[in-house]
This record gives sequence, structure tokens and C-alpha cells, in this order.
Amino acid sequence: MRTPRWLVAAFALALAGAAQADNPQFSGADPHALFIGDSLWVFPTGGPGGSWAADRFGAFSSRDLRHWQPRGELIRRDQIGWIQNDGAPVHFLWAPAIAVRRGRYYLYYSVGPQNPTPSRIGVAVADRPEGPYRDAGRPLVADGGHGFEAIDPMVFVDRRSGKAYLYAGGSAGAKLRVWELGADMTSIAREIPVATPPNFTEGAFLHAQGGTYYLSYSHGRWNGPDYSVHYATARSPTGPWTYRGAILTGDARHQGPGHHSFVRTPSGRWLIVYHRWERPPGPAPYAGERQVAIDRVRYAADGRILPIRMTDGAAAPRLPLH
Repeated sequence: MRTPRWLVAAFALALAGAAQADNPQFSGADPHALFIGDSLWVFPTGGPGGSWAADRFGAFSSRDLRHWQPRGELIRRDQIGWIQNDGAPVHFLWAPAIAVRRGRYYLYYSVGPQNPTPSRIGVAVADRPEGPYRDAGRPLVADGGHGFEAIDPMVFVDRRSGKAYLYAGGSAGAKLRVWELGADMTSIAREIPVATPPNFTEGAFLHAQGGTYYLSYSHGRWNGPDYSVHYATARSPTGPWTYRGAILTGDARHQGPGHHSFVRTPSGRWLIVYHRWERPPGPAPYAGERQVAIDRVRYAADGRILPIRMTDGAAAPRLPLH
């Protein structure tokens, strides 16, 4: 099999040694980020150099948010045995998310497109963050349709209760659904009815801070100027939600910021990892490659997330962040 462009570019980046990145960090979209030790790991759709064949996932890590190390191939489409069972002519892998529990790593991902058959969500398991990941053998969510599109999974493990919750949905139906996962993290224990918050389109992400649960998500068309990040808060991981407004929107130099993740640094500071278009305002649809960027998150005294300012070049945050 021909080596994909993104993997060639990623290894070239690592071998160069002196290669450095500031905002934007690298080409890619839908980045899920978490700290493993003192390194920030980013799991995107695509990666350095672009990979819009969407037939595999990779990962990248950095100790300073300037030098990025490729972590290789996590899983390929042809390693997912059930993917052809719906009879659709083509399939793509999008929007990875990682959860960690009891020393194991769980990779959740979207299999699309929605038409001619409903999209699905799968899960694979590994003993190390870089894999290799082994697919669970069946889709985790396969009941699309009726106003729901099974995309953009995200798993939150609640420290208070020990329960793990799967959040997913969006785009055409713009409907959010939440499930409690089984103890094995690869099965559904039950669905929890939740309200879809205002201005929800896709890309739900949940994090907790100071006793408050923050549900953030993307609003608007993925390749247009209205794509942005909004959020709502609750006293539990499943709502009810109180809508708080937009916190990340386009500006004079960047458009369509979204499909993000929040991540807490070892020093206790918060970052947002997201994708954006490097261009001034203009009509949709945008074309080319989206870029992964990282910026600081700050909270007001009352717990509100303050508007996030997008940065360029060396103004991007570095690790360690104090």
C-alpha cells in the first residue's frame, strides 16, 4: 500500500529535528487532545501534510507545543471488519476521540457518510496511546436516521460518579444524544434523554471545572464563516443545560474555528485545541486544508468562559504553561 502523504510529511517533520511549529500547528481537523505525562497528544482527522482519504487515524505529541512527534498509525479502515456490512459504496473515518480508563486507551470514531446509509460510531482498544488499536468487532452506535446523525463521538469519564458518558450527533439533524457506557467502555449501558442546547450543530465536548460541567460544541457550516464554538453549563454531565453563548468565532485573519477539545495542562491551566481556516472573512464554501491551532482558555470569577482570542506564530501558548 502506498504510504499516505500525511505520514511521510509527519516523519519528515520529526527527522528534521529543527522543524518548529507555532499557530497554526499543522494541517488537520477535528482534533481531540489530552495530556499523557508531560506531553500533549493530538488525535485529528488528517494530520501534517493533509490526509483527506480519511481511511486511517494517526496521532502527534509535543512537550512544548512547538516540536511535534508523529506517533504513527492507530488503525486503518481495512482493519474494521464490520465497516462494509451496510453495503454503502464508500466509507470514511472522521472525528476521533480518546478516553483512558484502567490503563487502557479507547478510540471512538465516526464512520460516514450519512447517505446512502446512516453513519455509525465505532470503538477500538489499545494498551498504549499510539496503539495498535483493535476494533471492538461491532459498531457502538448504529441507529441513525429519524433526525439523528451518528457522528462526532466524545467520551467523558465523570470523576464524581465514576460513570462514562458518550456524546454524539449533529450536522443534518443537529441533534445531541448521550449514553452511559458499560464498564467495558465498548458497550452501551443505557441512553440518557437530554435536550439539544441552542445553536448546536456538531462536535460536542464536555469538561468539568470548579464543580460545573461545560458542554461546548460547534455551530454553523463546517466550511463557512459562521462555524464557531458555543457552550452551555450544567450541574451534572447530562444537563439540564444553561446556554452561555459563543466563545470562539472568526476574526479578520481566521475563519470557521471549531470542532475542538478542552485540555488541562499539568500545571492546572486550560487550553483549547481546534481547527480553523487561515483566511480573512468571505463567502462559503471554503476550500483547502484546515489547520490545527492551540490557544489559552480563561474563566471569569463566576465560572464563565471568557471569549477566546486566536493567536498566530510565537504568540501561541508554549509548555510548560504557568
